[in-house]
Amino acid sequence: MSKINLDNLTTERRNNETTNLDEMTIAEACQKMNREDQKVAAAVEKELPSIEKVIEATIASLKKGGRLIYLGAGTSGRLGVLDAAECVPTFGVAPELVVGLIAGGEKAMTVAVEGAEDSMTLGKQDLVDLTLSDKDMVVGIAASGRTPYVIGALDYANQIGATTATIACNKQAEISAHASLPIEVDCGPEFLTGSTRLKSGTAQKLILNMISTISMVGIGKVYNNLMVDVKATNDKLVERSKRIIMQATEADYQTAAKFFEAAEQNVKLAIVMLLTDSGKEEAQNKLTAGHDFVKAAIGGEG
Repeated sequence: MSKINLDNLTTERRNNETTNLDEMTIAEACQKMNREDQKVAAAVEKELPSIEKVIEATIASLKKGGRLIYLGAGTSGRLGVLDAAECVPTFGVAPELVVGLIAGGEKAMTVAVEGAEDSMTLGKQDLVDLTLSDKDMVVGIAASGRTPYVIGALDYANQIGATTATIACNKQAEISAHASLPIEVDCGPEFLTGSTRLKSGTAQKLILNMISTISMVGIGKVYNNLMVDVKATNDKLVERSKRIIMQATEADYQTAAKFFEAAEQNVKLAIVMLLTDSGKEEAQNKLTAGHDFVKAAIGGEG
């Protein structure tokens, strides 16, 4: 097996600010770690133009019936799975619309699966199993920027004609050459040498937040800044749903609750019913005509 060269990876370098980490007081370590974390948002800011392009492409894929598919290994894979899972309750989408794949499968969410990330074929097979199409958006995530699982998957996605993007935490990352829309964020050496679950993981989470949230705005899942497609799967979310209806329509609690039930707990539908003084069926027709955008359904701009 050939030697893996990590010498040029920022994520593997030692941080000169923390060489005496094991001698620091807890207070000193917390302060140092906090200072390092403050560098992350600034590093992500430098990549906003690249992130914008990925979001534009993601919206285009979703609008033509495609899916958003994240894939990675280790921390990177787990973050993708987390972001995908959160889209279901937050935006009311089907679990199949935003998908998170991790090298080694579900078991790898909690236990490392030996050799999975080093396979050039497992990523491809995971996409084959999803019946990848040219409508889909595939985002490969790798802090190191060199994970074979991700590269193999991206090569297959390119072959199929899917749109491909990457998120790496090193400049001139190897995976960038395997995607049409690369994102490379450099947060500097980690607080704990090589521990990419720290600043790199935080940067990846921030970028994934942007991709999923703003893409969902782009397909009508948000009205103003309200989660109008939230699914009321527990008591807290039932109350949040009523509150959203109140905020969107200036209705009182009783009215919001009444329309929430009349709309069969569909927050967006209840809002359109209230704002257009429509029955359930008419409001649904308005939403359909407005391509699922509340503002279009009520006569504004969608």
